[in-house]
Amino acid sequence: MSDGILEKHCWAEIDLDALRQNFAFIRQTVGGPVCAVVKADAYGHGDAVVARVLQQEGAAAFAVSCLGEAKRLRRHGVTVPVLILGYADPDQAPALAREDIATTCFSTEYAAALSRAAQRAGVRVKVHLKVDTGMGRLGFPAQQDWRAVVRELEALYRLPGLEICGIFQHFAEADSLQPEAVAYTDAQYALFRKVVDRLQADGYDTGVVHCANSAAQMRRPEWRLGMARAGIILYGLDPSEELHFPALRPVMTLKCLVTFVKDLLPGQSVSYGCTFTAQKPMRVATVCVGYADGYPRVLSGSQGQGRMLVNGRPAPVLGRVCMDQTLLDVTDIPGVAMGDEVTVFGPGGGDTAADVARKAGTIPYEIVCGITRRVPRVYLQDGKICKICNNLEET
Repeated sequence: MSDGILEKHCWAEIDLDALRQNFAFIRQTVGGPVCAVVKADAYGHGDAVVARVLQQEGAAAFAVSCLGEAKRLRRHGVTVPVLILGYADPDQAPALAREDIATTCFSTEYAAALSRAAQRAGVRVKVHLKVDTGMGRLGFPAQQDWRAVVRELEALYRLPGLEICGIFQHFAEADSLQPEAVAYTDAQYALFRKVVDRLQADGYDTGVVHCANSAAQMRRPEWRLGMARAGIILYGLDPSEELHFPALRPVMTLKCLVTFVKDLLPGQSVSYGCTFTAQKPMRVATVCVGYADGYPRVLSGSQGQGRMLVNGRPAPVLGRVCMDQTLLDVTDIPGVAMGDEVTVFGPGGGDTAADVARKAGTIPYEIVCGITRRVPRVYLQDGKICKICNNLEET
């Protein structure tokens, strides 16, 4: 991590004011505690800085994917509860206990292995029970026989070395407004409540109950239960093209520089494979961003597929996106010169992350998560740089 002067090449600007505004809006909408999901390096935004800011803003907990991500939060000053949503090696029970990190318990087999490891180490490990109500990834399969699942869960309370402090599930289609998807989501919620209500009626302390992901908590804030989990909406991006929340502000803007400008004559081609050939005199700019930075190569091709913002005006991608460089048509943009700042994507008027995702045939999650480690994260507060994190400068 570095706080030095930014070498302008290709960088991601992270607007901390937008992050704070999004979190405040989410918490107000939900009306209760919010767990900030910061897995995958806070969806590419930089978990160390993002988590500290959200902890200051009142995040009740953080969710990550693995033990390494959880330990990193602890190293960077996160003191509130941290939950691993995925798999943690049972042999890491000592580390889980030492760092006060909860992990997901998704099967009796896993619970038994974690219990044995905890006993060997002489520790107690915090766990959240995961109920599968229709996502089909991890969890006790309540769709098959929810009463049998309740009996299975109740048996876990007798396992030594485990401290059950939460229970949750994950919606599969909460980001869709199609009638079938709405019905499926409603059924998931109803099934989850059956399991939780029976456990509580039988006298078992379920701890923090949470089921609402980004889409669910915005559409059905009453489903927050003990806590809601906010992921993509924290970063100002919509859960799907069907759901749009105008109050959210995109947090990331990817930028780069113009490195070279030249005239292209009719008949001349550019980039690998010569997939674009000029039919008339053109002005072409080379910019220092490519697929190794996270700009999708699929945005290559015919003129107009990808689009970046140069001097406030859109410039189409020409030819194939390269590993480290891309070519833009700046014929109709006067005065473009080496050193001009380019918005690759962001809220400033060119392509947004959602636009890039749609053109690439994917989702905004993948675009922001795909911004690679060589791209510095530049944090802005009140429009000014307050911190620079550059992985390539770490020792």
